[in-house]
Amino acid sequence: MTNATKIEYEPVIGLEVHVQLKTATKMFCGCALQFGAPANSLTCPVCLGLPGALPMVNKQAVEFGIRIGLALNCQIDHRVKFDRKNYFYPDLPKGYQISQYDEPLAFDGVLQMPIQDASGQPKVCRITRAHLEEDAGKSIHMEGSTLVDLNRAGTPLVEIVGGPDLRSPEEAYVYLNTLKRNLSYLGVSDLSMEKGSLRCDANVSIRPKGQEKFGVRSEIKNLNSFRMVRAALEFEIQRHTRELEAGRTLSQETLLWDDEKHETRSMRSKEEATDYRFFPEPDLPFFDVPREWVDSIHATLPEMPEKRLLRFLDDYRLTEQDADYLVGEKALADFFERAVSLMDEPKKVAAWVVGEVTRELNDRNAGIDELTLTPESLIELIKLLDSGKLNNITAKEVFHGMVETGEGALATAKKLNKLIEQDDDAMNAVIDEVITEFKDKAVADFKAGEEKALGFLIGQCMRKLKGKANPKELGPKIAARINA
Repeated sequence: MTNATKIEYEPVIGLEVHVQLKTATKMFCGCALQFGAPANSLTCPVCLGLPGALPMVNKQAVEFGIRIGLALNCQIDHRVKFDRKNYFYPDLPKGYQISQYDEPLAFDGVLQMPIQDASGQPKVCRITRAHLEEDAGKSIHMEGSTLVDLNRAGTPLVEIVGGPDLRSPEEAYVYLNTLKRNLSYLGVSDLSMEKGSLRCDANVSIRPKGQEKFGVRSEIKNLNSFRMVRAALEFEIQRHTRELEAGRTLSQETLLWDDEKHETRSMRSKEEATDYRFFPEPDLPFFDVPREWVDSIHATLPEMPEKRLLRFLDDYRLTEQDADYLVGEKALADFFERAVSLMDEPKKVAAWVVGEVTRELNDRNAGIDELTLTPESLIELIKLLDSGKLNNITAKEVFHGMVETGEGALATAKKLNKLIEQDDDAMNAVIDEVITEFKDKAVADFKAGEEKALGFLIGQCMRKLKGKANPKELGPKIAARINA
């Protein structure tokens, strides 16, 4: 008797990403948007859902939604229609959410990812839709009670619904990073998962490999880091597999991720669209989206990361690793290109940006816009290094001084007393001193053909000169004086 062949399952993953838009005011009222404001200080009758209060559409939010749709290669609907999504939201006082149901603002797009599919082609994930809606408020649980802060209620969101095209947690992780990178170029959101302006729900099922029909789906809600998305998907895929292999039946449900226990837990049975009783929002009439408006928005789109990456590779001859890193954040890529425009040495500039600049950003947990460093001051520093006024060690010391004070390279080098001022007599005196001091060992080894001994002698000279010398110049001078 033979054992039955074990079924090989494949995951089917689709992600829903909520992007909070950084408009000046809320989606349907004039309340300001400000993260960290005192609780319930940014509210009005409209976002509080008071009787008789009428919403009005934020035009900038619609424009930002169109920008996102165009950047994701979507079709843009010819009109804007809003719907009521009826559901009990403890932190949305109206008892319903104004969203878009059957006529999303943008639809039928694609996102190309920097990985390959099974056939060796670039992996592409469909974008089913990107629609506008309002955010709910925030529930704060403390000491057995729940408080509600409605400052966030009514904040404009775009929900980006990806197709069921991802086949592993790693692909989902790459998709999210690619999507965030593209959105960062548009200037429509600060994309901070810590502040809640970028959130993700993940849908996952498994099916026997080769089967077309989808399996029973789980939705994991409110994942607030890409790492968490990957971990939750890995857990759910393993759980689904165990259940099916044991002959048990899966049920469609909505889950929460417990990051401490590293497992999902049930939140509720999964709703379908009929559960929300969608109907057109009676307080907001439909309005047209003129083709001319869409065209004018399209004309303002920046060069997107995938095109910029190819240009960095072709025009600047950077390594793929450096180019990919630099285009990952628009502000950093802009900084690099401004610096290259001042000094046509792209590889040299890239080495500094990817190296010392990035280390400084990581140490400070900051973006390039938050540093006092300018492209002009970085190029000034590189030119001082090239001219021999600084060496590799002192240039890095000057760089960190520049970041601290915001001053230029030359002024910082003078303040720190790091400029190399060529004094041949003083340098020769130090060289002679070192040769005399180490004549029995290092000098003898060098004469015997050991090149490493020269490096030791250079180091000793640099120490006595307090770093104010160029090691490349010291080597030939030491060798000449030994052989004289």
